[in-house]
Amino acid sequence: MADEPQYPTPSRQERRAAADADYLEFAAARGPSMMRMACLLTGDWHLAEDLVQETLGKVYVSWRRVSTADSPNAYADAILMRTFLSYRRKRSSGELPTGDMPEGGYEADDPGLRMALLDGLARLSARDRAVLVLRYWEDRSVEEAARALDMTAPAVRVQSLRALRRLRALLGDQLPELARR
Repeated sequence: MADEPQYPTPSRQERRAAADADYLEFAAARGPSMMRMACLLTGDWHLAEDLVQETLGKVYVSWRRVSTADSPNAYADAILMRTFLSYRRKRSSGELPTGDMPEGGYEADDPGLRMALLDGLARLSARDRAVLVLRYWEDRSVEEAARALDMTAPAVRVQSLRALRRLRALLGDQLPELARR
C-alpha cells in the first residue's frame, strides 16, 4: 500500500479566521436588504440600524450553525423578525418615532401611494407590520414568513388577511384615490 500524502490539518486559528471571513462576506452581502426590511418594520432609520446590528451579532455568535443551515438568509431574517418583535414587546413607553423615512435610491412610480402605504404600515401593530412586510413587500411565501415569525402557515394567512383589512381601514378614503393614479 502506497503512502498517502499527509496534508496539514488547519489549526484552530486558521479555521476561525476562515469562518470569520465567511461571516464578513455574508454580512456585507445581506446587510443592505436587512436594513431595508428593518426600516420598513420600524419606520426609524436609527432603530433599524440597531436592530440589524443586534441581529448580525446574534448571527455571528451562531455562525457555525447558521453557515451550515439550508438557507442562512432565511435564518438571519427570522432572527431579525424576532429581534424586532422582542424589541416591541420590551418597549416601556408608547412613544412612536416621528419624521420621514430617509431618502433612498428607489424611485417610486407614485410617491404619494408609497408614502401613504409607509404611513399606514407605521400605524399597524408590530406583528401586523412584520407579516405584511414579509408577505407582500419582500414577496415571501407563507411558509417562509411562518418560519421567520415562528408561526404556523395558517396563522400567517389569517394574520395577513386581518393586517390587510386593518391597513385598508387606516387608509380609508385615500385608497381608491391613490389606486387610480
